[in-house]
Amino acid sequence: MAVEALRQRYEAAGQGHLLQFWPQLSEPERAQLQAQLEALDIERVNRIYKKAVSAEKEASEQAGRDVIEPLPEDAAASVLGGTEDEKKWRSIGLKAIANGQVGVLLMAGGQGTRLGSSAPKGCYDIGLPSHKSLFQYQAERIARLQKIAAQESSTSAAAVIPWYVMTSGPTRPETEAFFKKSNYFGLDPKNVIFFEQGTLPCLTMDGKVILEAASKVAVAPDGNGGVYNALRQPLSPSDKTHTVLSDLEQRKVLYIHAYCVDNCLVKVADPVFLGHCIEKQADCATKVVPKAYPTESVGVVARRGSKFSVVEYSEISKEQAERRDPKTGELAFRAGNIVNHFYTTTYLKAVESFEDELAFHIARKKIPFVDEAGQTIKPTKPNGMKLEMFVFDVFPFTKHFAVLEVARNEEFSPLKNAPGTGSDDPDTSRRDLLAQHRRFLERAGAKVAEGVEIELSPLVSYAGEGLESVKGKVFTRAGLVESLEELDALQ
Repeated sequence: MAVEALRQRYEAAGQGHLLQFWPQLSEPERAQLQAQLEALDIERVNRIYKKAVSAEKEASEQAGRDVIEPLPEDAAASVLGGTEDEKKWRSIGLKAIANGQVGVLLMAGGQGTRLGSSAPKGCYDIGLPSHKSLFQYQAERIARLQKIAAQESSTSAAAVIPWYVMTSGPTRPETEAFFKKSNYFGLDPKNVIFFEQGTLPCLTMDGKVILEAASKVAVAPDGNGGVYNALRQPLSPSDKTHTVLSDLEQRKVLYIHAYCVDNCLVKVADPVFLGHCIEKQADCATKVVPKAYPTESVGVVARRGSKFSVVEYSEISKEQAERRDPKTGELAFRAGNIVNHFYTTTYLKAVESFEDELAFHIARKKIPFVDEAGQTIKPTKPNGMKLEMFVFDVFPFTKHFAVLEVARNEEFSPLKNAPGTGSDDPDTSRRDLLAQHRRFLERAGAKVAEGVEIELSPLVSYAGEGLESVKGKVFTRAGLVESLEELDALQ
């Protein structure tokens, strides 16, 4: 696009200031700015801003008026305490995997900055005896599950679970390099597909796009809810028609499991969850864990009016937080959100039809900008906004929604904080994973001596299965187990 046409388009959108330094820019700087402005859908940015501001105002006016109710009894199933349904769901899920109908969507755009690492979070080593990264653990769970599905099905072909890894712009090169260097952790590279989370320009409080340099627009990731738009974007500049959605269609994948990279206990493509959702004919579903205590700072899945929604802890009164179910004595609002979701491919395609109704959330931040003289200013107080969508913002638009309650100690140990924090840090992740491995062995009939830590590779057991041979054995030595035979050395 000629620069004059670009200028007219931006002026018509009320964003003409973005070209104010054009006369002073060098040719490379002009090329950079022009490319950025041509790629930007400025009219969409304006629509998103207006919608976000009006939604925030409406939410503020409605505060306290919305009727927030706990999940109805028939809306959520549970695997706590084990049920007969669990075996049935596992069988349904494994069959779908064996038939090539399941894909996995990993949200891995974050950097380990809060952990003291500049690498992508998935590369992080939580200090296990194996020193495996989060990426490796999840890859090996996929590999093990492919094997289980093939063994338990009547098809002779190997099961394939394609893995779609969403990075951010800054983390993509390092993430791809990490996978290549590690030989994709034993997975077939053609079944690991990288794509990128989108960004949106940072805006002033009155909706003007901010320049962080004379030739560069300030941008920020569009939140984990940006995944829906990212699924429709070309996977490479050379083929505009090949997207994640088209890839799913080509592979005939019907069901997707989506999760965040920072949970070391995540059951990737959990057949029980998949089977439950398939049986319920859900379009979209979520896993939850019981809240640890009434005031825990976690969003809960609940009903807002007639619709399913994630209600932030700040929106629930103390009285609601402490309310208990008269029948069970459990917290009424207990369905803690852990960003662990199921979708049908059909549903993911349909998101585009209601995406304009979704409002982005406003985060007011200190955003460096250039002044009239072209000098970079670092503000001392919030001067602008970043716009983001949350992955659960689609829940209220879901016609067939399902919720599955799972045990926190088996499925959720997030890595959020720096080492030594004492909660949601590398030490708690390590502790929770090794405690789970101890339970796997003990449930299979083995005894593990006090203080002995045994790490079981996901290639040995996905969720405690395949350990029948340890019955009656006593393990007195710590160690890493990469094959069943290695357990004998730890007696």
